[in-house]
Amino acid sequence: MDKRPHHKRLFEQHHYYPITMENNHYETLLVHAGKIKHGSNGPCATPIYQTSSFLFDDSDHAASLFNLTTPGDIYTRLSNPTTSVLEQRIAALENGSAAVAVSSGQASQFLAIQNIASAGDNIVSSSSLYGGSLNQFRSSFASLGIEFRFAKGSQPESFESLIDPKTKAIFIETIGNSDFFIPDFEKFSQLSKKHSIPLIVDNTFGAAGYLFRPSEYGAAVITHAATKWIGGHGNSLGGIVVDSGNFNWDNGKFPSLTQPSDSYHGLNFWKEFGSGSPVGNIAFAVKARAQGLRDWGCCISPHNSFLILQGLETLALRMDRILSNTQELAEWLDTHPNVESVNYPGLKGNPNHQNGQKYLRKGFGGVLSFTIKGDRQTSARFVNSLQLLSHLVNVGDNKTLISHFASTTHAQLSAKELAAAGIGENTLRISVGIEHIEDIKADLGNAFKSISR
Repeated sequence: MDKRPHHKRLFEQHHYYPITMENNHYETLLVHAGKIKHGSNGPCATPIYQTSSFLFDDSDHAASLFNLTTPGDIYTRLSNPTTSVLEQRIAALENGSAAVAVSSGQASQFLAIQNIASAGDNIVSSSSLYGGSLNQFRSSFASLGIEFRFAKGSQPESFESLIDPKTKAIFIETIGNSDFFIPDFEKFSQLSKKHSIPLIVDNTFGAAGYLFRPSEYGAAVITHAATKWIGGHGNSLGGIVVDSGNFNWDNGKFPSLTQPSDSYHGLNFWKEFGSGSPVGNIAFAVKARAQGLRDWGCCISPHNSFLILQGLETLALRMDRILSNTQELAEWLDTHPNVESVNYPGLKGNPNHQNGQKYLRKGFGGVLSFTIKGDRQTSARFVNSLQLLSHLVNVGDNKTLISHFASTTHAQLSAKELAAAGIGENTLRISVGIEHIEDIKADLGNAFKSISR
C-alpha cells in the first residue's frame, strides 16, 4: 500500500505538463497549462471523461482510494480528468496553488464562504455587487446563520468598522457588477492582514487574471463565474474557486482547517496540506473539494469543463477586441444627445478611472452602463428596437448583450438599493462582444432614432 503523504496522493492522480507562470507567458498558459500527458498516438485536445464514476481494480484498490492512500478518481462529483485540466489551468493563470471547479459562479461563492464560515460568523462585504450575489449573501446565507455586513462606503475604513472577532473574511469584486467600483486593492490587502482574515475577491470581471490578478495584492481566495469571459461563448455554466496559497489559516480563527475533521477520518487539513506541504499551501482547496464538493454536490459537468477549456484558449485574443470595442463605445455614447450619462471606468472623468489605471493591466473591462433620457418606457422601446444586440441577462459573451438592470439582474433591489448601486430606472447595461465596433454603434444608433420619432 502507498504510504506517501496525503497531499502527494491527492494531486498526482494524473500526469500533467508542468507549465506554470514562472516559465511561460500568459497566452501560452491559456493553451497548455494543465494538459494531460498521453502516450503514443494520444489525443491533441483534452478528452471529455463523460462518466459518473471510475472503475476499481479490486476491493483493496477501492478501499485505498477512499482512504486517500492511492491516487485516482472515484466519482465525478469529487474529481474528473477533464475538470482537473480546467482547474490546473485557472490556478496557473491566477498564480494560485490550486483550484476547484464548480457548477456556477454562485456555487463558487457558496463553496468558498462555507469552507471557512459557519453559524454565528460574519463576512464583511462591499455593497457594490452583482444583484444575485447580494441576494445570496443577505438572504440565503442568513438562513444558514452566516451574517453578511455590507459596507456603506468604498473606503477600507467603512469595512473595518464592521469587523469583529467573528468576522471570517472580507469580500469584494474586482470591478463591481453594477456601479463598476474598483477597490484600492493595496489598502484592502493591508486591512485583511491587520485583522488576520482572508481577502476574497470575485475576479469574474478580471477575466482569469488577464486584466487583474488578485493574488498579487494579497487575496487569499479568488472566485470566478467561468460562465462569463473564461468560457466566452455563452454555452456553459461553471465556476472556479482558486486557493492563492498565501494565507496562514493556523492563526486561531479557522478551527475547521486546523483541527481534526470529524467527517473526514479525523484529517487535519492544515497539518497535511498547509504551508509545510511539498506542493505548497493548498489546505483551503483540499477542504473545499474533500468536504465541500462531497457534501454539497455543486460539481461541474465534464462536458461543461471541456467547452469552457475550448473558450479559455482564445481568451486573450477575445479580450483585446472586447476591451477596444468597449472603450470606443463608451466614448461614443458619452457624446450622444439621447444619453444622459455613461458609467465606464475607461472614461477619464469616471470615479473609478484612477484605480483602473493603477490595477488593471490591459483595459477597463468589457461592460458599461448608460442612462437614456426619458422614462422607463423609453428604455423599453429602445431595447425592443435593437436588431444585432442580444437582449438577455449575461455578460462576458463573444456577442454584444444588453439588459435593463431594474427589471432583470437587480429587480430584487428596492429603489433605495438601486440608487446606492448607481442604477436608475432607465439604466441599461451592455456587455460588449467581438463584433465590428461600427456594426454595434449602427444598431444602437438606429434604436436611438426609433425613440426620437
